[in-house]
Amino acid sequence: MEGARQTHKRVFINNIDSYASKCIAKFLSENVIKAPDGEMESEEEEERTIEGGYHIVGTVCDRCEEERAHVMEEYYQLNRDDELLPKLMECDIIIYNITQHADQVEEALWAVSALHNKMGSFAGQKMFILVSTVMTWGSSKPVNFDDLELPFTDEDFRRRRAHLNFTQHIDLEKKVVKMGKTDRALFSTYVVASGLQYGMGEQIFHFFFKMSWLGDENAIPVFGEGNNIIPMIHINDLASVIHNVIEYQPKPYYLLAVDYSNNTMEEIVKAVASALGPGKIQKMPFEEAYLTQDLSVMEVDSMSINLRMEAVHLKEPLSINWVCKSGLVENIELVVEEYRQTRGLLPIRVCVLGPPAVGKSSMSKNICEHYKLHHITLKETVSDTISKLEDTLRNVDPDAENEESAAEAQELLNSMRESMEQNTGQLDEQLQVKVMKDKLMSNPCRNQGFVLDGFPKTYEQAKELFYAEDQESEDGTSSYNNKLMPEFLLSLDASDVFLKDRVMNLPEKLVQDNNYEQEGFLQQLAGYRESSTEEETVVNYFDELDVAPLYLEITSDDEPDCLLLMQKIFDTVGLPRNYGPSSQEVQEEERRKTEQRMRREAREKAEEERREAEEAEQRAERWEEWSKALEETRQQEEELLEAKSVPMRNYLMEHVMPTLSQGLMECCTAQPQDPLDFLAEYLIKNNPSNY
Repeated sequence: MEGARQTHKRVFINNIDSYASKCIAKFLSENVIKAPDGEMESEEEEERTIEGGYHIVGTVCDRCEEERAHVMEEYYQLNRDDELLPKLMECDIIIYNITQHADQVEEALWAVSALHNKMGSFAGQKMFILVSTVMTWGSSKPVNFDDLELPFTDEDFRRRRAHLNFTQHIDLEKKVVKMGKTDRALFSTYVVASGLQYGMGEQIFHFFFKMSWLGDENAIPVFGEGNNIIPMIHINDLASVIHNVIEYQPKPYYLLAVDYSNNTMEEIVKAVASALGPGKIQKMPFEEAYLTQDLSVMEVDSMSINLRMEAVHLKEPLSINWVCKSGLVENIELVVEEYRQTRGLLPIRVCVLGPPAVGKSSMSKNICEHYKLHHITLKETVSDTISKLEDTLRNVDPDAENEESAAEAQELLNSMRESMEQNTGQLDEQLQVKVMKDKLMSNPCRNQGFVLDGFPKTYEQAKELFYAEDQESEDGTSSYNNKLMPEFLLSLDASDVFLKDRVMNLPEKLVQDNNYEQEGFLQQLAGYRESSTEEETVVNYFDELDVAPLYLEITSDDEPDCLLLMQKIFDTVGLPRNYGPSSQEVQEEERRKTEQRMRREAREKAEEERREAEEAEQRAERWEEWSKALEETRQQEEELLEAKSVPMRNYLMEHVMPTLSQGLMECCTAQPQDPLDFLAEYLIKNNPSNY
């Protein structure tokens, strides 16, 4: 912009496609550069100034099609001295993150050394920020053995001792600090020792989040005793620390970046398991963590840390706008929501309605199988609720502090049993809504989503089921619970004749299980048709809340027609929102398929070559046999001819050849003009048989 103050700063970040670097880059790209105090002369000048910001560039681990709008330039596999160093020289701030990839330690050392050697060529001030890890404090001794709860602070950094596997990291920290002391006005360096990072989809703790989200019935493991204190920081708070370092250039060159929590590993896993899963945890030997495929050695080592830490420099001179100041456990709902949003693990909620025998359950099961959702029916939910209540009461510990929950479980169980006795095995509507609401609010349904099969049946049931007591709409009326409300409504229908014919052809067991005997089915069908003509229907309820129904007419049981209907549903709902195979798993599957294809082709080729060899051998054998037979035949014919020619030769030798030979000799001697005529006359004259 013409007349605007030049405030753009070019920032280099390594491995910009990795978890921490990506979040730091995004945070910086969304924050403008502050003008120095006293330089704002007018609002117009301020508007022009704050348009300046950070231009993010950096290296990437893998070249992919993912678009990163916050990154201006990406570099892939550059030669260090000839290609990467000139890129670093163009930048005002160089950030090297070594918290995830140990191979970046060597490159960070090369980068800070190369820049330090080039200080004489700097066009302006440059800043180097090393984002390290608190694992360089992993073997530090307590500050005060008389008070083991006294935390380490930034001022104790000279006393730090690294974990055995992080000695290279601490050596790099010391060299970075040393190189920044040459001329801080020209080349300043900082070390930001980050706590274990969480938030925005997770990285080191992703294993526990994923296990909990998937709703595995097994308890979530806590490796070791779980009483070790984990220094942590939200990834956006870490990015805010780095942003503050860039803006304020504090005097301390070594900063701890940890939040105010002192949570143990057990507390962290318990919080995640309760927020996303069944809440059950199980302590396992720490060595088993190294056998877990989803955890790297660096991550396992990091989870073994046991340090109380306090970041005093984050209070002054820096001013951090905290996201999770009190830590992961205190902000678990926020962190879990970030995890879902960042990874696209959003629930799909579907409601399927229609007359009896129209095929709601079959269609619901197909949807659940395709999208990995939970199939919810009233009958199964009631049965499961009773079973869980009975299990809870059987396993209750009389000495534990859960008397209140046990009493509530007993009260609900008694109410359900009493209601079912009074209503011929059915719950009253109020209890139906309660058990269904509890089911839909369970973590599995909130995580993956659900398909609500044939419920609610009335407008009032729908209002009660989805009612949110703590939410009000803009006009002051009660609103729906957006954690329960289905996104998609499928309204199935079919003619009465079709439905009756279908029921007549159902197996007897299905007829009995669904009360589809003639009288019972006709009553259900008549009741549905009657309720559909009322002013307030379930479909109307959803329509009022802008959940447009997808109407599907069932006219055939033929497979092609059913597949067309399912495809229409899939097109409406869209793509799945759950854990699919990772890129590594996809590559592994492709590699496996390729190897199988190559092995199959090799077997087929070997089999073909074997057949060809056998055929060639057979042809050679047949040719040899045929040649041998042909030779024997020829010899037999020659012998036969020889035998037949002996009398003839004898006859000629005795009666013809003597006279003929003498005649030929006479002809050669006389050399007549007509030798044949001469020979003929000679034979006539000298014929021994001519008396």
